[in-house]
Amino acid sequence: MENVFKKILLPVDKSENSKKAIRFVSSLLKSIEEKEIEVILINVIPPETISEKLKNVDFKMVIIQDKVFADKLVENYINEQIMPFLNDYERYIRSIGFLGPIKKQVEIGDPGSKVIEISTTEDIKTVMLARRVMSKFKKIILGSVSEKILYGLLNQNIYIIGQKVSEDKPIGKILIPVDGSEYSMKAVEHVVSLAKVVKNIEKITILRVINVSLYLERLRQGIDPEMEAEEILIASKRKFTNEGIPSDLVITKSAVGFPKDEIIREIQEGNYDLIVMGRKGRSAIKDIILGGVSTTVLNNCFEQTVAIINQ
Repeated sequence: MENVFKKILLPVDKSENSKKAIRFVSSLLKSIEEKEIEVILINVIPPETISEKLKNVDFKMVIIQDKVFADKLVENYINEQIMPFLNDYERYIRSIGFLGPIKKQVEIGDPGSKVIEISTTEDIKTVMLARRVMSKFKKIILGSVSEKILYGLLNQNIYIIGQKVSEDKPIGKILIPVDGSEYSMKAVEHVVSLAKVVKNIEKITILRVINVSLYLERLRQGIDPEMEAEEILIASKRKFTNEGIPSDLVITKSAVGFPKDEIIREIQEGNYDLIVMGRKGRSAIKDIILGGVSTTVLNNCFEQTVAIINQ
């Protein structure tokens, strides 16, 4: 299988959340046996930040409007304010023994749009984002870079890095909710790829929630929901055993209830490090109205890292 971490894009700033993301990525790289990996650290400077810096310079406007002078101010700002923490992040990643290429990139523009553009043009496989803990209401009103990227990228895998970061086992316990669709099977295949290259995975749980609101309808259609769930779980686990993943590493579970509620319950009770979910491309407004499971997990589970699989 293809290395899902062949090229990782990691948008960062000076925040504590970005530092936590660097620790997560470093721990993950230390756990990966496959070493042909490139890491791209990117900082995107919003145009208003540059405008503010120029506005505060105590020179005549005619001088400030000179492009050469303005470019020099921007260059100085990048060298003095951005490159020091990017260099610190590179040193931290190197400190764990990572020998692959690390590219440091600074862009000016809308952060979400720039990350989407670069992810597309540079054939990025995986984008890893630090997350801020915000209420669902604030996210809807204010928006966030993470949500813009989440809905704007349809061909990259997106990791939203949680608040809990284990130095030794960054993805020791993994949960994969499945429903039998091609999208949830992509999530299963992604974790199969992880299990082949990442050391120290303790447990992989495949969860199938039988939707109680559809239970009677499925019976009327001549389908036994519990037997259907068992078949989905068997098919999912077979993807691991077919690739030589030890059978005792993967457990299967089923539950009856409302999928969002049961998945959240399992996450809270299972002490998972990583939740991996396949997702059909949907607009943000559809998720607000319909309540997507992936959005519900992101809005309720801040400790765990959540991976949204699009490939």
